[in-house]
Amino acid sequence: MSQKSITIPQDFILGAASSAWQTEGWSGKKEGQDSYMDIWYKNDRHVWHEGYGPAVATDLYNRYREEVALMKQAGLTHYRTSINWSRFFTDYEKGVVDEEYARYYDNFIDEMLAAGIEPMICLEHYELPAYLFENYGGWASKKVVELFVLYAEKVFERYHHKVSRWFTFNEPIVVQTRVYLDALRWPYEQNTSTWMQWNHHKNLATAKVVKLFREKGYTGSVGAILNPEVTYPRSSAPHDVKAAEMYDLFYNRVFLDPMVHGRYPQALVALLEQHGVQWDYSADELALIRDNTVDELGINLYYPHRVKAPSRAWNPQTPFHPAYYYEPFELPGRRMNKSRGWEIYPRIIYDMAMRIKNDYRNIPWFIAESGMGIENEGQFRNAEGVIQDNYRIGFISEHLYQTLLAREAGANCQGYMLWAFTDNVSPMNAFKNRYGLIEIDLQNNRARRAKKSAGWYRALRETRTLTLNIDDDWK
Repeated sequence: MSQKSITIPQDFILGAASSAWQTEGWSGKKEGQDSYMDIWYKNDRHVWHEGYGPAVATDLYNRYREEVALMKQAGLTHYRTSINWSRFFTDYEKGVVDEEYARYYDNFIDEMLAAGIEPMICLEHYELPAYLFENYGGWASKKVVELFVLYAEKVFERYHHKVSRWFTFNEPIVVQTRVYLDALRWPYEQNTSTWMQWNHHKNLATAKVVKLFREKGYTGSVGAILNPEVTYPRSSAPHDVKAAEMYDLFYNRVFLDPMVHGRYPQALVALLEQHGVQWDYSADELALIRDNTVDELGINLYYPHRVKAPSRAWNPQTPFHPAYYYEPFELPGRRMNKSRGWEIYPRIIYDMAMRIKNDYRNIPWFIAESGMGIENEGQFRNAEGVIQDNYRIGFISEHLYQTLLAREAGANCQGYMLWAFTDNVSPMNAFKNRYGLIEIDLQNNRARRAKKSAGWYRALRETRTLTLNIDDDWK
């Protein structure tokens, strides 16, 4: 075991993240303001752990002042969340702002600024209005792209003088992958063509919002929060290497390339055509994507992804799925977060950093989510009632260390943001796995209580030095 210390630059973000739907609850929500997440919960409540969902969440809508005080106490420099599109309007077609909800964000943002915390705002974190999902098929429709631009216009008008860092989407690939590719979430409709149409329209919407922001002359930047999976082949054999390249093409490059380079990989377009995946796009849309790339990226990283070449022939009666080209591979002896079923491999951050540096023009970026969810955290509570989450401190330390090493190696990495600030609702898992620096007590009216990690995170901010132990002994 050796001890390492590394300096945290003064301009390096030490923040945390969440989203509107995972924290706010339904207080003040009006009839017709459901999001996709709300109707999934209403239609499929039995798949949500112990029935918890977005209805109350952490009740942030009523407790944002208390929340900001805790952010300041934990030493956050930045806080990233979303505005709930489904609640921001009372009429999505005409762009009529719900003034009551907008005032909540007026006050929440002002509270953060007064506490010296910079807000970073995402326009869509799975909060597609249910009205647009039910009437237009959601992101399958070009009409929804235009209505999203209208929404962005209204949000920018109201908050551009308070917020300078904007993001169009958080993890734009996730909803359609779970619904239309894997059919794992409501309404369980396997359709690979719809999956690709959603991908394209989110890329197009991002380009249109970037264009709008620049034409309006607003100060600041527009980016996106992506979740590319660092994908390793089982072996160096050509068939395994190809499997990893194909996984990367379909799940990572489908957003990285158009958002940063302004174009889809030609190999992806050719494979979609080869397999009969039909998606509607035009030369004008591709030109918009080409001319309006993002200013920065947030990157969400939790675990590595490992694949191998397929060992069985594809069933010809099964519609095309990218899994035609790969199979998952589980590394024997891997280190695990057993609560979540995820491998722990901090090196993913350094490897992704070098890829962005070398393959994506070293665009400015930051870790937008990184964290450790643990089940039954109450077992780690001490006599004073404080959760002793040394496992979380260790996880953050190792991943932050790789981030800082990458920055020293020339990566244009601006910071590290933890998922999440408080325990909050996750899709289906609800409050099962706890991620926060701050505990949410479900048995005590959502009372907040700082965990040990919150004080440790503040000390990082104050000392600007990360010290950690590395298990590097030959045993």
